[in-house]
Amino acid sequence: MKKYKIAITLTLLFALCVNVFGQNKLYPFEVQKTGNGKQAVIFIPGFACSGEVWKETKSHFEQDYVCYRLTMAGFAGAKPQENATFESWEKAIVQYIQDNKIEKPIIIGHSMGGGLALAIASDYPNLPSKIVVVDALPCLLAMTDPAFKSKENNDCSPIVKQLIGMTDKQFYEMQKNTMPRLLSNTAMLETVVNWSVKSDRKTFAEMYCDFSNTDLREKIKNIKCPSLILLESYFKNFKPAVEDQYKNLKGGELQYADKGLHFIMYDDKEWFFSQLNNFLAKK
Repeated sequence: MKKYKIAITLTLLFALCVNVFGQNKLYPFEVQKTGNGKQAVIFIPGFACSGEVWKETKSHFEQDYVCYRLTMAGFAGAKPQENATFESWEKAIVQYIQDNKIEKPIIIGHSMGGGLALAIASDYPNLPSKIVVVDALPCLLAMTDPAFKSKENNDCSPIVKQLIGMTDKQFYEMQKNTMPRLLSNTAMLETVVNWSVKSDRKTFAEMYCDFSNTDLREKIKNIKCPSLILLESYFKNFKPAVEDQYKNLKGGELQYADKGLHFIMYDDKEWFFSQLNNFLAKK
C-alpha cells in the first residue's frame, strides 16, 4: 500500500510540474503588453532592433488597442537562444498568439519583422485580421537577382565565423557606417546602432544569413487578410521589380513614403501614422 501511495504522489507531482512548466513556456522573444481595447496589435521589430523601435507607434494606438511589443531573442540585449531561424521564430509567434488566445490580431512588422508578418499570414491565413508590412520585400535578394532561389541546406558558418571574429570596435564601426544608409533621422542613429552592438553576434550572423535565404514570393498567394505594404521612398525607383515581387498578394495595398529611408516610422512620421490610421479604421 505504501508503494502505491508513493507512486500516486509522484504521478500527481509530475502532473503538477508539467502544468506549471507548460504555463511558463519559453518563447524566443520578450513581450511588453500595454494598452486597452478589444483588438490586439502585435508589433514585430526589424533585424537586430529592440521592440523600442515601436515606442511612438505603440503610444499612438494603445488607447484603443492592446499592444504586444516583441524583442526577438539575441537582439538589442535580449537573451539569445540556440538554433534561431526565421521559420522557428515565425512558429513561435504563432504559438504565442494561440497560447494566449489572442483573437484575430493585427500584425505590424518592420523589415525582417515585416517578413515574419508576411510568412505568418501566408502559413496561417485565418490567424491575423490584418497585417502591415513596413519596408520589407518577400525576397530581398531577388531585387538584384530575379532568378534567386533559396538553398535547401544553406551554410551560414562563413558569415558566423566572420562576424564573431570581429572586435567590438570593428563591429561598431561597421554598424555606424551602415546605419546612415537606412535612417535619415540623425537623432535616432546612435540608438539604432547601439541595438545592433548589443545584439548577440552569433544570432545576428545566423539570422542575417537565414533571412537572406528566405523567399516568400510564391506563398504570399495564400494571404486572405487585408494587407498594407509601406515602402521607403527609394523603392519608387524600382516599382516594376517591387510590384512583381508582390504580384501574388491579392488585394494588397502598396504605398510609397514621400521621404526618408528604411526606418519609415522615424523618417516620415506624419505619412506613416496617416497610412496606419486609415488602414486600421477600415472595416
